[in-house]
Amino acid sequence: MKDRFMKMLEALEITITDEKYEKFITFYELLVEWNEKINLTSITNFEDVFLKHFYDSLCLVKGVNLNQQSLLDVGSGAGFPSIPLKIVFEDLNITIIDSLNKRIKFLKELTKSLNIEVRLIHGRVEEHKFRNHYDIVTARAVSNMRVLAELCLPFVKVGGLFIALKGPKHKEEFEQSKKAVKILGGKLLKTIEYDIDNQKRALILISKITSSDKKYPRVYGKIKSNPL
Repeated sequence: MKDRFMKMLEALEITITDEKYEKFITFYELLVEWNEKINLTSITNFEDVFLKHFYDSLCLVKGVNLNQQSLLDVGSGAGFPSIPLKIVFEDLNITIIDSLNKRIKFLKELTKSLNIEVRLIHGRVEEHKFRNHYDIVTARAVSNMRVLAELCLPFVKVGGLFIALKGPKHKEEFEQSKKAVKILGGKLLKTIEYDIDNQKRALILISKITSSDKKYPRVYGKIKSNPL
């Protein structure tokens, strides 16, 4: 698996040391250990975790230069895509927000074990104060694009990017989110499609053109019941 993983990363123009590969091993071991206590992922097979979690997270490099950027990961769960990105790109300034404290506790132990620094916030992203602030905001497997747009775009600074990691239905999801994206000051930059073991994946890159109104995001209940 190591050789395959390394070769796949080389195709992304990423080269990692043996030390960094060992950090991915540590990540895998802690993920499986904690997954027995709290629901972090349905994917626990060694090879599947490396491909469908670690490699998929690192595919973000297909769309953006990650050197010396500030990144907010919304609803990170078990740390995807932000923790694999931090392992590889050490100068990436990462903030993770998650509403479940058990996941934040896992991430605290994980980042300590990996010896990486990440800002961890337990709470709802709607309560986060740093509007129009981050170079990049990401979300993976959190919600549909229409909801995600309001949860994420208000925190992207003008000139920055909101990047949604999506599956095979990404086109129809984006179509449904067009109005919300426009209201929130965003514009579709491009969509990058790729496959992982014959499973369709996509990065939807939204550029932040103008500042979002400070009333966004609304409380989650309103976003869900009455999306933009």
